[in-house]
Amino acid sequence: DKTYSMNQARSIRWNVTASGARPNPQGSFRYGSINVTDVYVIQNKPPVKIDGKKRSTLNGISFKNPSTPMRLADKYKVKGVYKLDFPHKPLTGPPRIETSIINGTYRGFIEIVLQNNETKVHTYHLDGYNFFVVGMDYGEWSESSRGTYNKWDGIARTTAQVYPGAWTAILVSLDNVGIWNLRTENLDSWYLGQETYIRVINPEAINNPAAATKTELPVPDNALFCGALQKLQKPEDVSSATKSSIQLLYSLLMIFVVISLFH
Repeated sequence: DKTYSMNQARSIRWNVTASGARPNPQGSFRYGSINVTDVYVIQNKPPVKIDGKKRSTLNGISFKNPSTPMRLADKYKVKGVYKLDFPHKPLTGPPRIETSIINGTYRGFIEIVLQNNETKVHTYHLDGYNFFVVGMDYGEWSESSRGTYNKWDGIARTTAQVYPGAWTAILVSLDNVGIWNLRTENLDSWYLGQETYIRVINPEAINNPAAATKTELPVPDNALFCGALQKLQKPEDVSSATKSSIQLLYSLLMIFVVISLFH
């Protein structure tokens, strides 16, 4: 029973009267009173043919993975890797394949409505963040649907279900710098392009390396460079990898010996 299942999902609430091992009680982050700075209504549809290939879409765009990692493209000022033009609502024209992502505002508070126009349940996941599930219902979402939102004790999650022919609304505080994947967890649809990314950049850090270190970790030494940045790839340290393998083998051997002695 889909209705029973949705009612059960909506009944799961946060106990805002409980405390715990934290300086502030649960629910002290009053998400319902924060001004929303941006709204995206993101709609899926059954797979379609684009340029002769079966593809899945969000708002009429099927995501194409770039050959150059997007955040590295930012740091090394490589242009043309992606577009910051993901639409706020479904496109009215024909679907297309693009590397189009959401231009998030650092420390903004974004409302995302996930509209499922397929006949199966979809589960959507957002990397890098927890979000508040504030509403879900059957039918098409409209602005009046906000009157049904739970603005008090919604659960903070990273994944939310969207029932067929229904919508789920989430609120996200964009306080984590990076480029974060928003995707369906249905592997077939994900593979066919039903995903996008949210780019969140600290504007103070664009030309200020000192400010950048306060909001984002530096590029690790073992980062993999490809695409337009392939020339920056360092040779693999084979000796280090071999040493690690020997250490692992030795540890496993010692464990086996100890188990044999006390068996």
